[in-house]
Amino acid sequence: MVPRYLQTGTTDILASIRQSVLKGESKPVQPPAPKDDQTELPLITAPKKAVIATAASLIDICSKYMSSADIERIKEAYRYADDAHLGQFRKSGEPYITHPIAVASILAEWHLDCAAIQAGLMHDVLEDTGHSKNEMAKKFGIVTAEIVDGVSKLDKLKFSSNEIAQAESFKKMLLAMSKDVRVILVKLADRLHNLRTLGVMRPEKRRRIAKETLDIYVPMAHHLGINHAFRELQDLCLQNYYPLRYEVLYKELVAARINRRPALEEILNDTKRMLERANIKGRVLGREKTCYGIYNQMRIKKLSFSEVFDLYGFRVIVTTREDCYRTLGALHMMYKPVQSRFKDFIAIPKSNGYQGLHTTVIGPQGTPVEFQIRTEKMNDIAEQGILTHWLNRGSESDIQTLTHAWLQSLLDLQQKSSDTSEFYENIKADLFPDRIYVFTPKGKIISLPQDSTAIDFAYQIHSDVGNHIRECRINGQVCDINTKLSNGDMVEIATSSLSHPDPRWLGFVKSGKARAEVRQYLRSLDFDSAVKIGRKVLEEEAPKVHLALDELPDDIWYAVIKEQGVDSRASLFELVGAGKASHVVVLHRLLSLFEEKEELGQEKGDIEVLVNGKRQEAQIARCCHPVWGDEICVFERAGHGITVHRASCVHAQQGRNNNAERWEDARWADNSGHHFTVPIDIKVNDIRPAILQATQAVAQEGSSIVGMNIPDDLNDPQLQLLVQVDNRIQLMRVMRSLKQVTNVKDVKRRFESSF
Repeated sequence: MVPRYLQTGTTDILASIRQSVLKGESKPVQPPAPKDDQTELPLITAPKKAVIATAASLIDICSKYMSSADIERIKEAYRYADDAHLGQFRKSGEPYITHPIAVASILAEWHLDCAAIQAGLMHDVLEDTGHSKNEMAKKFGIVTAEIVDGVSKLDKLKFSSNEIAQAESFKKMLLAMSKDVRVILVKLADRLHNLRTLGVMRPEKRRRIAKETLDIYVPMAHHLGINHAFRELQDLCLQNYYPLRYEVLYKELVAARINRRPALEEILNDTKRMLERANIKGRVLGREKTCYGIYNQMRIKKLSFSEVFDLYGFRVIVTTREDCYRTLGALHMMYKPVQSRFKDFIAIPKSNGYQGLHTTVIGPQGTPVEFQIRTEKMNDIAEQGILTHWLNRGSESDIQTLTHAWLQSLLDLQQKSSDTSEFYENIKADLFPDRIYVFTPKGKIISLPQDSTAIDFAYQIHSDVGNHIRECRINGQVCDINTKLSNGDMVEIATSSLSHPDPRWLGFVKSGKARAEVRQYLRSLDFDSAVKIGRKVLEEEAPKVHLALDELPDDIWYAVIKEQGVDSRASLFELVGAGKASHVVVLHRLLSLFEEKEELGQEKGDIEVLVNGKRQEAQIARCCHPVWGDEICVFERAGHGITVHRASCVHAQQGRNNNAERWEDARWADNSGHHFTVPIDIKVNDIRPAILQATQAVAQEGSSIVGMNIPDDLNDPQLQLLVQVDNRIQLMRVMRSLKQVTNVKDVKRRFESSF
């Protein structure tokens, strides 16, 4: 079917758009999608099909809650944007003005005010046309102009890389957002419509935009509590990054709903009867996991679709907070609850203001079913988040207070970050939704990122408390200050004027605030103080990797000094002490160079294998890098001895087909004390923190990195490590440890080394 915008000329479309606004005609953009509360059983959310937005439909939406004076101001903004974008077209062929209209329509559906909708209509004017901010401010007011300026990218400035340009643009947007939250709301609406219409782009660009959205804008929507945008953005990202996977998963989800409908109806009816018996006024709604949520669960837990049982859940909306707990009790009497799958977000709300009770029970036929229990007010906040401020026509709320506090923290991070990249990294650390909730001795709740330590807690209390932390007590027990905290911990901090931040803290603190504060302190040190701290750190950590610094020859020191771009050992210590270089990376590089030199000075002993029950010396094949514990075979070549290959090695399989008489099955002999080197490919989200995280993960398993390659392709960042292990078991432990690093996307064993 030919799209509507291709059935007529673009000139006719432009004319009809202008005419519809001036005449006040109104045609709906598309039939409104069913809301959660319009169906009792779980609703399958079909992929939203982008339609061409019209100014008339925008005015129609705005007219439902705006005054006539505001409507006239929006029409004026439309005319201004239409004139600015005249002659511009989108990649899909439609007039460019249709995109700003669509963005403004999304904002109107969210019931935002006149200034925000004006900004939505003009959000690309400063970026793509010759109009200025001052001109816009004179015509539409400084508030609207500031929102538009906050959304606009910094395309006119020159940066050294795309990454820096993106970081600078994001920094500007966040700083503008800290003054007016409508900046990010316009940006979210812009990104939402772009993703809906991304199908015309090249696959690689679709994947890049989808990844950026998952990294930044999805967590942003979650932090602001805009659940419907959060869910749709997730699904659109999956749809654009893996279109075939999305299509298959969606079809399976539709089929599963049909198959499971009898069980769902039984649960629904049982829950309604339970509320009646308990004399609780409420309604029961079905809810369904997003395709992205299901895909992510399958990926993380290595499940097939048939193994995902909690596809559906139910939401019980009641009148009062007390009814929430009464409903929970009645529900647990009806169905057996799953241990450890209960969360009380009413007593301890999430950082974005979300409240509710979550529990998973065993329903009919042994199927796990999740229930969410909320009041009507909690449900509004859960679905709309910060938008409740405008839906309630500007009334103050807890979510508003939380948002303002979070936005203020963005300003604090910016002031304590030395450059844009650091600010970007710190922000990303705090954006992701996994949080824990701990208590001060006075019972105040502190929200922190997952795996945070007592140091993160101390900095959350106050920067001076973090800078001078001496010891901590967790639930009354004295613990190391780098101890990871868990939900519900009660934390006490003792301080001392003699205690100061240590560069090693950067290896385990998780919050952006703590990271920024530690870096700020380390940067403030003079050269001599930084040298002293750096030397102390290296001397204390060197024995842990079995390295004696005073025994290292000068040429090894010189090699590492040169690699770090400095000219002396003192300068190297200063880099470590000021937090500019990781002590872990420096030590492992010193160690690998020292071991290489030792190996060159010795006659390398061959490994031993058993061939037909006889012990023979052999060499390791470089094509497949076998380690002790792999299934192996051997190849004998005249004048070169025996070479050990993995049994599954491609070269070995080809060789056996061509020269079977030279190949034999073999088993490992006792090779205790022998080390094997194995190349590993690691796909990461961000190269810079990944180097430190990967090095620490390898060291935790008693292994070491003897080589590292960093490809130049920033669009697909990955590390190539050459690790040293004793056997296959240790290799598996190392790879498992690397997979658990939050910044790591994938880990694979390489069978051909590029080192």
